[in-house]
Amino acid sequence: MSKKVLVVAEARDKSLRNVSFEALTAAQRISEGGDIVAVTFGSDAANYVAELGKYGAVKVYAVANKELDTYTTDAYFQALRQVIEDVQPDAILMPHTAIGKDLAPRIAARLGLGLVSDVIDVQVEGSKVVFTRPIYAGKAFEKKTVTDGTVFATVRPNNIAAEETGGSAEKVDFNAEIKDLRTIVKDIVRKTAGGVDLSEAKVVISGGRGVKSAEGFKPLQELADVLGGAVGASRGACDAEYCDYSLQIGQTGKVVTPDLYIAAGISGAIQHLAGMSSSKVIVAINKDPEAPIFQIADYGIVGDLFEVVPLLTEEFKKVLV
Repeated sequence: MSKKVLVVAEARDKSLRNVSFEALTAAQRISEGGDIVAVTFGSDAANYVAELGKYGAVKVYAVANKELDTYTTDAYFQALRQVIEDVQPDAILMPHTAIGKDLAPRIAARLGLGLVSDVIDVQVEGSKVVFTRPIYAGKAFEKKTVTDGTVFATVRPNNIAAEETGGSAEKVDFNAEIKDLRTIVKDIVRKTAGGVDLSEAKVVISGGRGVKSAEGFKPLQELADVLGGAVGASRGACDAEYCDYSLQIGQTGKVVTPDLYIAAGISGAIQHLAGMSSSKVIVAINKDPEAPIFQIADYGIVGDLFEVVPLLTEEFKKVLV
């Protein structure tokens, strides 16, 4: 039976996040030929219509209220609730991002909907929608089955491969009534990080406590620069103040699925593996041959990272630079 699915698209720095397209691909499975409607927020909302159409949306609600240029819970809650009431979807999908984790439970509670969070796969079995989500820091997976009522889920980034349909979407200009805001964002000051976005990088070089200091991350950054990648870190390295928590990968940090993940000086705690174990190729560098990271690595190098990483950098330079 076909379903109408509403997908909440998310943009950052005037570009749609990849997880928006991944959510649309999940919506294609759930809809079974029904309409897929996307919604975007802010003054630039109309700019994303064509791109969303390529990934399956047949309509895009462009909610261009200026109050939505920057995320606040009250403004987005009011706008999304009004869109849901207008669309009357059979299913709602949102990215499992900081915004989604804040907004989805509030919408679900107010509308009396069940919520399946942090979904990594979606399948339809007869009249049932089956969601797969990780539990126990990624050591196990559970399946949640929805048989009736409105389906509501958040989609974890970098797990469902986005698939273009080559279609186009109709733009629906929607003016939300937004009032009684408790919080107004006047300005945002961004910390300059430079380089490639960690959550969407194709190559990630991560350091753990084995880097020993903030200075120890420099060889990793040099290798990342040569490979066009990003630098990440374990929670241990962040807790030791070797780097900023914005680099943390793991259960309580970012989830990455790069083509190449190099773990330098990382032992391989369960919490860290939850954030990178789906990488296509994993290379581990550690002095301890018994380090757990070697159990999931495709390639392992037993050695001092301060000797191995510079050697790798020089060899890659010969080939790539």
